[in-house]
Amino acid sequence: MNQTGGPQWANPEVTRPDAVVQEEEFFAPLSTLDEPVMETIMRDVHAVASKLKVVMLPMERNIPYGGYAGVSQSENVEITDRDKEIIQRLKDWDLWGPLVVCLGLAVLLSFKAPAGQASLVFAAVFCAVWIGSAVVTVNAQLLGGTISFFQSVCVLGYCVFPMTLAAVVVDLFKMIPLGAFSTLVELAVLVVAFLWSTRASSVFIGQYIAAPRRVLAVFPVLFFYTFLAWMILLF
Repeated sequence: MNQTGGPQWANPEVTRPDAVVQEEEFFAPLSTLDEPVMETIMRDVHAVASKLKVVMLPMERNIPYGGYAGVSQSENVEITDRDKEIIQRLKDWDLWGPLVVCLGLAVLLSFKAPAGQASLVFAAVFCAVWIGSAVVTVNAQLLGGTISFFQSVCVLGYCVFPMTLAAVVVDLFKMIPLGAFSTLVELAVLVVAFLWSTRASSVFIGQYIAAPRRVLAVFPVLFFYTFLAWMILLF
């Protein structure tokens, strides 16, 4: 302590401990005003890519099919350290990633729409993604979920990514004249994408819902991704 009663490092002649300096730097407000635009963009791109990786690599389960998609009726859902890291990462929500994924799917389907209906298909897919995400989120909150609105919309939007990839694969197979075999492959791809999207989203949302209500919270998710799969198959 110095003569004034404050800490010794209040005196400019006394060197402050490294721990104090690191703590002040950690809690200092982040400013991007002087940051290059490209650096800001790349930071956002890396954040979006990390969440897409989380979606494509769903959380681990100790039982492969029991408690599937986080909707186990058991109160004690065991999750690994990697699962906790994934949940923590998804809590840091953003809407840039879901917007890009949504636009990608809407553009793909509008390109295949009949003449004069491209704008209608684009609007239908865009509205379906955002309105559907909002409805699923409100349903989860009405069931007593503690997940925030934007966290849920962020997760549901990111989890559309497997459906977007499925739309690309379906487009490629429609270019190949394989007849009925092509249709079977398209259905198989959409089923895999549907299960992947449902699992990735419900695993996260299920952590915030009481065990007896988890199925009710995840049930609308099935309709949400089923509608998107139907849109992909239709166009």
